[in-house]
Order: sequence, then structure tokens, then C-alpha cells
Amino acid sequence: MDSIKTLLKNNKAISWVLGFQLFRLILLPFMGLMPQDAYYYLYGQNLSLSYFDHPGMIGYILRIFTDVFGQSIFSIKLADFVITSFTIISFYKLASYFLSKQKLQKAIILLASSIFISILSFNSTPDVPLLLFWTLSLICLYKAIFEEKKWFWVLGGIAMGLAFDSKYTSLLLQIGLIAFVIFSNKYRKLLVSPWLWVSLIISVAVTFPVWYWNYQNEFASFAFQSSERTSSISEFKISPKKFFGAIGHQMFLLLPILFLIFITFTYKYVKRAVFLFKIPQAKTLFLLAFFIPTFVGFFILTPIYWVKLNWMMPSYITGIILAGMFINKKLLKIQIIFSIVFHVLVSLQILFYLVPIKSDDTWVGWKELAIETEKLQEKYPNTFVFSNDNYKTSACLNFFMDDKVYAQNIIGLHALHFDYLGDDLSTLNFKNGLFIDSDKRFKNKEQKKKYHPLLNSYFDNVTELEPIIIKVNGKESRKFWVFYCTNYHEKK
Repeated sequence: MDSIKTLLKNNKAISWVLGFQLFRLILLPFMGLMPQDAYYYLYGQNLSLSYFDHPGMIGYILRIFTDVFGQSIFSIKLADFVITSFTIISFYKLASYFLSKQKLQKAIILLASSIFISILSFNSTPDVPLLLFWTLSLICLYKAIFEEKKWFWVLGGIAMGLAFDSKYTSLLLQIGLIAFVIFSNKYRKLLVSPWLWVSLIISVAVTFPVWYWNYQNEFASFAFQSSERTSSISEFKISPKKFFGAIGHQMFLLLPILFLIFITFTYKYVKRAVFLFKIPQAKTLFLLAFFIPTFVGFFILTPIYWVKLNWMMPSYITGIILAGMFINKKLLKIQIIFSIVFHVLVSLQILFYLVPIKSDDTWVGWKELAIETEKLQEKYPNTFVFSNDNYKTSACLNFFMDDKVYAQNIIGLHALHFDYLGDDLSTLNFKNGLFIDSDKRFKNKEQKKKYHPLLNSYFDNVTELEPIIIKVNGKESRKFWVFYCTNYHEKK
């Protein structure tokens, strides 16, 4: 015990990291179920080589944790927390290859105190395993390139493949690797090395389950991820709202000091390269190769496309290592103060739900909705339940209810991976249904007095019932419209 105390006293960085992680761990039991948690839990309960909107790694992880620790919200959150903790440890190892002891301590504090680490620790998304395998990939590639340890090319290929099995944006790993080799005078010779190409081939081989699932399903996932994005970008409509929204998201995830440091060193290195034709030294170039394509690449799109706040997260790994080279003690202290304030506010929101969230992306009310829905099923026997918001309400109700809950494929609309669960909807013919429709804005307790027009095409009659009002801490916080639909008939 004394040795541990001495270690913590002599290494304030470890103390800060453990402090933030302990804070997050204490909050875990108070976190409610997020729709993303429920949806990727559904992945794990319906094992497949891949899934419609993402590869399956997060689903497999949640399946393991819930099988071992039981089906509970805590088990799901624990999975996110444990995997993200491994990411922090892996980052520390990676950063130690590039930074002095003092700068390494700054970098690990910057990472551990960030809001994005808290989000990864609390919310199940494909980014949770992506960040871990991204970091492990960089460790292996560093060993292979700079220490010339050949077998790390193999391990790097495996790690890059597993990153792709987590999320498609991991393709930027291979892009970053090739970019580094091309721009590095010293390591350009690797282009003719069989080990580089073996690594890339292995990375593709490890992704075989994703490709095979897509082959079996007419490449539905690849088409979904590419066609929608491409069509939106091709419209090329400048939107200042999207640009400043992206800046706001990044300042929230990184906090202002770290975000501004990112902008500063990005400008510095890009200016040197473009105007002075100066390429950084090999190790710095390596870090930039896995930062610039993701961070700058997505930022370039922000004026014409809504870039989601998590898309740039992989760039943070090497970006924070670079930031550790630049940040001084004063700015680090300000960053920590920002972080503490934000985390205290977040904890108050989690514990007391002080500010109502006008969205379905919330952790409150889902269990209560399931209880009220089951009461309606008792009142209206022989009814199945479905919703129409892609996945959120349906996934959350599926988690809490014994009966299966369906999505908008009931009325012929595309419903993400709900379309690939193998449900035979014809078994529901002649049954009655309860249609749950979330009122995201919740301005009053009145009925909606209108309903989705497609309901009439699949049911003989639709009757609106009294809405379900969910109270949180004694306050009416969420509202769901309910429609009783009789005599379902599936359309072929």
C-alpha cells in the first residue's frame, strides 16, 4: 500500500487518470439505458457476421459482458468502461514512444480528462472498440516501422482488421499508413517491402466476415454507408450552421484548450508542408499521418455536410500526443479546470436530470415506458408493439420487455438492422398492434390527433389512445403518443 501511495505521489498524471476513471466508475450505476446501448445489445442478442449499419464488434462485446455479468444496464456500461480503460492504457504505451516523461504525463492527462473519453465510457457505440483497436494498430505499426520488428507487421494487420470490424472509418488507418510511407524519405523504401503488403493483406483478410455478410445481403451495409453520404455531399450546399455546429461539437468533446491546440499545430504543419515544402521528421510525420486525414478531412466536409461529432475521434489519439508536445503547464491547468466543471455538470444532470432533453437520445424514461406499454397489452390482449423512429424506441422496449417489439418495417419502411433479424411478419397477420410514437418536443399532454398515413394501409382501423406521460424526479419529462391498430395484414 505504501508503494502505491509513493507511486501516486511521484506521478501526478497517474493520480489524475485514476481520479477521472474512479469518477466515471462511480457514475456507472446511475446511468440509464441509452438507445444506442439497447440497439447494439440487440446486435449481440442476434449474432451475425456483420450488421446493416455497422460491423458487429460492439455487439459481440456487449454479448460477452451481458452473458458473464447478466442482462443489465450496468453490464452494458461496464463493457464500455472496461474497453475504454484499455484504450487509455494503450494510449499511454503509444505516447511513451514519442514523448519525454514530462510531456507524456501532460498527454495522458489531456486524454483522460476529455469529455469524449467519458462518452465512450458511458455510451455503447462502435467507436468504443474502434478507438482501442486503432490505438493497438498504431502501437504495432510503430514497432514494425521504427523498431523493425517484422512480426509486428502481422499483428498490425490483425489490429487494423479488427478496427474495421468495429467501424468502417478505420479504413483511414490503411490510408494513413500508406501516406506516411509515401511522404517519408527514410521509410519510402517500405513500398517495396513484402511486410508492408502482408500487413495490408492480413488487415483485409480479418475483415472477411463483414465482406461476406455484405455479399450475402447484396452489399446493403456498404451501400447504406456510402450512397447516402455521397448524395448529400454531391449537392454541395454551403451551410455555416453545419460548420459552426461541428466546431461546437469538437470544442465540447475536446474542451476549448485542447481543440485550439489541435487547430494551432495543424495550421503550423500544413503551412510548412504547403508553402515551405518542409516535411516533419519521421516520428512526427507518423503521428500526423493518422491525424490529418481524419481530423482535417472531415473538417473540410463540415461546410457542406453534417459531420457527426464522433467521426473525428480516431484522430484524437495521435492528435493528443502531438498536443502533449505543445501544451504548457498553465494551459494544462485551465484544461483540467474546464474538465472538472464539465464533469461536475454532467454528473448533476445524470443524478438529478436538471435540464430536460428534447430528444430520444436520452437515458431516462425507457423502463417506465416499457412498464406502461405492458399495462396496455394487458388491457388490449393479443397485441404486438412497434414504433417508427428507425431503432430507438423499438430497441429500448426490446431491452425491457419480454415480448418482441418491432420497428417501422411493420408498415413497410426500412428499419435498419430490424430488417435483417429474420422476422416473419406474416405471423402477425390478423393481430392487433400498439403503435408507440415519441413526442420529442413534449409541449403539452394532448393527443396527436393524426397518425402516420401508412398505418391505414396495414391495419383496418386506427384509434388514438391517451398518451403515455413519463415522470422523472416528479416532473413530467417525456411523452409518447399511442395508437391502437386492429387487424394487421402484411403486404408482400
